[in-house]
Amino acid sequence: MNKADVLIIGAGAAGLIAAYKLANAGKKVTVLEAQDRIGGRIHTLEGRSGGPAVELGAEFVHGDLPVTLGLLNEAGIKYHSASATMWRYEQGKFTANDSFIEHWDLLINRLNKLGQDINIDDFMIQEFPGDKYNRMRTSIRQFVSGYDTADPKKASCFALRNEWQNEDDSAQHRITGGYGVLMNYLANECKANAGEICLNSIAKDIYWEPGKASVITTDGTTYQADKMIIAVPLGVLQAATEKKGAITFHPPVNAYSEAIQQMGFGAVIKILLEFDERFWENGQSGEQAGEKPKDMGYLFSTEEIPTWWTQFPEHSTVFTGWIGGPGAEAKRDMTDEEILLEGLQSVANIFKLNIGELKKRLKSWHVVNWTAKPFTQGSYAYDTVNAPAARKTLNTPVDATLFFTGEYLYEGTAMGTVEAALTSGTDVAEQVMR
Repeated sequence: MNKADVLIIGAGAAGLIAAYKLANAGKKVTVLEAQDRIGGRIHTLEGRSGGPAVELGAEFVHGDLPVTLGLLNEAGIKYHSASATMWRYEQGKFTANDSFIEHWDLLINRLNKLGQDINIDDFMIQEFPGDKYNRMRTSIRQFVSGYDTADPKKASCFALRNEWQNEDDSAQHRITGGYGVLMNYLANECKANAGEICLNSIAKDIYWEPGKASVITTDGTTYQADKMIIAVPLGVLQAATEKKGAITFHPPVNAYSEAIQQMGFGAVIKILLEFDERFWENGQSGEQAGEKPKDMGYLFSTEEIPTWWTQFPEHSTVFTGWIGGPGAEAKRDMTDEEILLEGLQSVANIFKLNIGELKKRLKSWHVVNWTAKPFTQGSYAYDTVNAPAARKTLNTPVDATLFFTGEYLYEGTAMGTVEAALTSGTDVAEQVMR
């Protein structure tokens, strides 16, 4: 029997910062992680030939976020600006603009008048019907699907209103060396205070009673503690019991399980393509169409893989593709090679390149289908209409014994971010210590 004061299930950002805080406070902490690495939805690969690190998962610090930046400063980890020009490719032309959604001010005005929460898709149909607003409705659906990785038919208007009116697009950062450097700092600090992190340990059954909790992993090992923190992604908690990675509670925690199912969890696929040169800096081959892209940071299109970005201001030959929401969910069962081909075709269409030639220029690639991965089952959380009440339930410990944490339990304007996970993990550590 492996005994600890606090047992933490999941070594993502929320679980690691909770472990770091608790171990530093003198608690005996054991962290169980299903994968063969720490980080969860953070997965940093060192750059090739001394180039910048590449992120298979979380990549940006979206704003001057206090917990993330405070922790980076504490650890002495450097970060740099990732702010760059946004471009759109549509109807054969490139245009540079900070906003691509028509009637944006009118949209915010109508949202501010909304008295009862509904999903954004119904709202757009009710408030902006007819041909006049076709483009606007499409843009909003694409934005909610892409940025929030959400299903517009489920995403809360109130939450989106709050998010859209509090965004700081001018402050975008990347961590030098990647988010993995920060995860390693938390893990090493935990271990330095006698904390234990066990990889390849897949939690399957959790048994609990007031003041006592234990977990049995898939290899039959039992771990026990006075308190347990469940820090796995929301998608894993929502998974059917027969799914790999699913966790069963004994006895059931029915009110909590119901709350978990009422929350939104997105879908996403990320594609990283490393080419022999930065051809996107030259616009389209042949006759130029529209403006010539300069200092391109982010590129939005109507292609099958619609969103792309560079590593600007780093002069890297990595081009990153992104598809979220229902579009990513529909590709859950595709092979990586099939998704790669769709990505290459999208790039070829945008830059008027021959796909055969593009394949020859491809040096390396990664497709990360986070939605298909058993220990993530998706991207990050978004608010449904019922999410605030569900979150209130889940932020209340089960008989001061079981505690839930993760970015899905964060209440603030930085939803779906590493900041959200770090904030929730910090809060739950304080709850446990109280």
